[in-house]
Amino acid sequence: MEPIRITRDYFEAWNRHDPAAIAALFAEGGTYRDPAVGAGLTGAAIADYAGGLFAGFPDLRFEVLGAGSGEDGIVAAQWLMHGTNTGSLAGKPATGRAISLPGADFITVTDEKIRSVEGYFDQKTMAKQLGLQVLVQPHVLDALAFGSASRMDNGKRTKPGAIVLTWIQVNSELEAHEIRHRAMRIIDEITTMPGFLSYAGFGVGERLFTVTAWEDPESPRQLVRGGEHRQVMQKAMGPEFSAAFHTSVWVPHHLNPMWVRCTACGRMAEFERLEGQCECGEPLPEHPPYW
Repeated sequence: MEPIRITRDYFEAWNRHDPAAIAALFAEGGTYRDPAVGAGLTGAAIADYAGGLFAGFPDLRFEVLGAGSGEDGIVAAQWLMHGTNTGSLAGKPATGRAISLPGADFITVTDEKIRSVEGYFDQKTMAKQLGLQVLVQPHVLDALAFGSASRMDNGKRTKPGAIVLTWIQVNSELEAHEIRHRAMRIIDEITTMPGFLSYAGFGVGERLFTVTAWEDPESPRQLVRGGEHRQVMQKAMGPEFSAAFHTSVWVPHHLNPMWVRCTACGRMAEFERLEGQCECGEPLPEHPPYW
């Protein structure tokens, strides 16, 4: 019954939210692995991972539905992980959603210590329960590469006087994770800067892009005067971080008219030329931001 007792202690440590106690149950060199971490964690990294989950789910608890031990010291434990995502999780903002995630652990116990934990759960189910989008697409299809994107604007309908394009090519998923985490802080900073209009960010393979729109070419200079954006640039210029990066400021050659659809007659209309009123005589909907 020793492996079952150790397994019980293991889940009790999780439910007490005690990262140090969780890590202490592992043998020296013992490993933890689940779909979210990829390569096995050892030692203090196990405690750090647990602490990150507790930060994201302050009410996290495991409901063990059943556990059985074989002659080889491997315990199979079926569980439900309950919790509400009210804190930042892996650099992402809280969703406020509650989850009840089914999963299983295969725990190998030797000499009253955990030699390994192999955890299994469906990441797609977890993402859906958190209210996140789940996209299924290839990384590459012939010469076409795929990625993901995000966008925000401050609601201004000013024509942009400058577009800033920045990209950084990372060496690993760990670097990509750090860039995405820092991007959230950069967005918080630039939304308060005079002249800022909108932001779009997207990643394709190892290359991460940001595109920002500004009222004039001088406003983007704020990005290099200090703050998180400048810190990222300095780190990219230093040793052993990123493979390449590039920044540029583009001034529009010309901007075509904004066309919107009239909700009364259904026709597309040139908003500025008609001064917001359709040729049918009805007012046009307010046009969206240019970027």
